[in-house]
Amino acid sequence: MESKRQKKIASVLQRDLAEIFRRQAASHFPGTLITVSKVRVSPDLGLVRSYLSVFPVEKSDDVLKFVKENTSKLRAELAKQVRNQLRIIPTLYSVSYTHLRAHETRGN
Repeated sequence: MESKRQKKIASVLQRDLAEIFRRQAASHFPGTLITVSKVRVSPDLGLVRSYLSVFPVEKSDDVLKFVKENTSKLRAELAKQVRNQLRIIPTLYSVSYTHLRAHETRGN
């Protein structure tokens, strides 16, 4: 169960990550919509798992590859935005929510 603090941090990070991904989508993936569906924060606030939805779905592999290759740059951008709110900038781990949904529907 997430604590109140984890939920507040997750909300702030979701908003900030959404803004970062909006800018990245405009410059690297024109015509692509990247949505941060959910953000989970570990109890020690050191790890953030973000779930991304990508439209069109065909570009989700490219977006996820870009995110994995540029995690350090994305984390640095996040650090600029939350440096006054968080002492420790968490490590980012992103999962394509689109892939999870497709896997769930194929499994059933």
